[in-house]
Amino acid sequence: MALIKKIFYLITLLIFFVQCNQSNKYEVKKGMVGNINKQTIIADLGKIFKNDSIVSNKSYLDSLNTKKMFSLNDDEFDIYSKTGKKLLEITANTQNDSLSKIKSIGIYDSNYVTDKGISLKSTFKDINENYLVNNVETTLTSATLFIDELNATISIDKKELGISKFSREEVALNQIPDMAKIKYFTIWFN
Repeated sequence: MALIKKIFYLITLLIFFVQCNQSNKYEVKKGMVGNINKQTIIADLGKIFKNDSIVSNKSYLDSLNTKKMFSLNDDEFDIYSKTGKKLLEITANTQNDSLSKIKSIGIYDSNYVTDKGISLKSTFKDINENYLVNNVETTLTSATLFIDELNATISIDKKELGISKFSREEVALNQIPDMAKIKYFTIWFN
């Protein structure tokens, strides 16, 4: 009977550790998205996302697989789940360098959640109740909220604001409806 109890406790401990590891996989904080932090380099992505697909634009290679002399594009790495769903868009700090650290991570999957419960499923009201919105900038198609506490930008489509899609109209914080949904958000590592 003592052996069965020991095996039961061992299995319970293993399940606990696996669960803890899984919850960190989707945690979002300032300077951290899941298992990626400010110290992570591009070469580590293969290990971190070994069960997912990584698609790279590798801006320094053209279709003939020859090096380009000049490129203005950042090296981007899109992470897709096994089912083909886009999870993340990771941008390198330095082009053509596998030892480069990460500049930013665009989050496209609602499993990624901040410690205050903000994810792609959240509304503007959720954001506004949990974080200070430090600034709002308007593009042709969206309003971008700047959250210094997370070093993040959160994009809300202008359609959610009742503004025509391609408008130069500026948006103030008090004009954003509580139920406006997040289009995507980005954590900046600089």
